[in-house]
Amino acid sequence: MDKHFLDAVVEVTRRAGEMVETIAAEGFETNYKGHNDPVTTADHAANDYLKEHLCALLPEAGWLSEETRDSEDRLDKAYVWIVDPIDGTKEFVQRVPQYAVSVALAHHGDVVLGVVYNPARDECFHALKGVGAWLNDQPMAAVAPKREPLLILGSRSEIKRGEFVQFEGLADVEAVGSIAYKLALIAAGRANTTFSLGPKNEWDIAAGVALVEAAGGRATDKAGQPLVFNQRNTLTNGILATAKGDFDRVLAMIQSRQG
Repeated sequence: MDKHFLDAVVEVTRRAGEMVETIAAEGFETNYKGHNDPVTTADHAANDYLKEHLCALLPEAGWLSEETRDSEDRLDKAYVWIVDPIDGTKEFVQRVPQYAVSVALAHHGDVVLGVVYNPARDECFHALKGVGAWLNDQPMAAVAPKREPLLILGSRSEIKRGEFVQFEGLADVEAVGSIAYKLALIAAGRANTTFSLGPKNEWDIAAGVALVEAAGGRATDKAGQPLVFNQRNTLTNGILATAKGDFDRVLAMIQSRQG
């Protein structure tokens, strides 16, 4: 893997995002996979495009996507694409510009490449382990401005459910949609931390974890344990990501409220 390969993945991801925006402008259909869990014709179109072109870039890789029926064949692969064609579909449907195309590549359980593209804002966060991390054409680092209290990027839906009330007085909370986009913003140093204490699917977080780690931040499950990708059970024990130097403080804050 080198920067040329990353650039090729960025190009595919950007084109998928442009497709999403074109479909948004022309009109799309929305169905529901479960209660308040929308899926649109844009999700499916982007998924098909990504699968065709990413698998062409690395034919030996397995495939794990929110919008593709899972196959355990991926468990035997050294490399696996982990994809969410639109992370934050609720925001996409509501035309809130906080959704993203999320593409990660895992190697033996470790995410080594990540691209998160917010097409509504033309923000393309991308990173390759051991090489670097960028926002569009500029290098980025997970170094948040010094501030008190700390700033958390929290899920819009989790804030509405009152899940961040327990942190009042300890931190400020800003509502942002897609978890992939929140992780990308941490990688870019826009805030101190984002976390979700409920389970997350691998495709929700894989690309964002790659970004945070390549940019010098830290990403684990909610208990501070390492994340291992391409598991048979794709649900993780939550997610915790912080800018450089903030991890121990944020983990202690979470643990103080978990009893």
